[in-house]
Amino acid sequence: MMGYYILLGAIALVSWLVSSKLKSKFKHYSKVQLQNGMSGAEIAEKMLADHGISDVKVVSTAGMLTDHYNPKNKTVNLSEGVYNQRNAAAAAVAAHECGHAVQHAQAYEWLTMRSKLVPIVSVTSGMSQWVVFGGIMLGAAAGIGLGYWVAVAGLVMMGMATLFSFITLPVEYDASNRALAWLKNKNVVTQQEYKGSEDALKWAARTYLVAAIGSLATLVYWALQVLGRD
Repeated sequence: MMGYYILLGAIALVSWLVSSKLKSKFKHYSKVQLQNGMSGAEIAEKMLADHGISDVKVVSTAGMLTDHYNPKNKTVNLSEGVYNQRNAAAAAVAAHECGHAVQHAQAYEWLTMRSKLVPIVSVTSGMSQWVVFGGIMLGAAAGIGLGYWVAVAGLVMMGMATLFSFITLPVEYDASNRALAWLKNKNVVTQQEYKGSEDALKWAARTYLVAAIGSLATLVYWALQVLGRD
């Protein structure tokens, strides 16, 4: 178990470092005011309109960095620090979330795959580790009996969460690429503002990358425990 706690600590440390860097980047680029004077909400509405999307609403949501696109009710949810603000960070986030709306409208295959996994992962991710641990306690290390199969079931659950985290990567990177391309091609931001938006989105994407690597590392660790390999 000591190895597992060391792994958890390492993952948590890297995650904290990336998250802290992301927050500092957004704080910095929140001071870069847009010359066009558009708010995050106005940028989102313009991007949707430019892509011929008229059935998606842009709404404000509470919290910091709580921005997301909801495919169920077709809403682009922008945090308070993005919805009303007129800076490079707000432009980046607003356009990124609209990138997801564009993916949905165009039936982007990776987004479709991720959406199908959401109901499964929402149920299994929270219990997978406990199922694996329970199986080991029942004697999975021996490689036989009920405990082994319980642990294997937990690994399958954990594997679904890991798969979900890796499928999320192309979804997030593609949304950022769509956002940056639109911001540049439509001359929504200046060259300096664009660089700020690009840098902010790069760090946002790295949080998903760290999460995916952490999920894979955890899966491999428990798989080795169950399968009894050195």
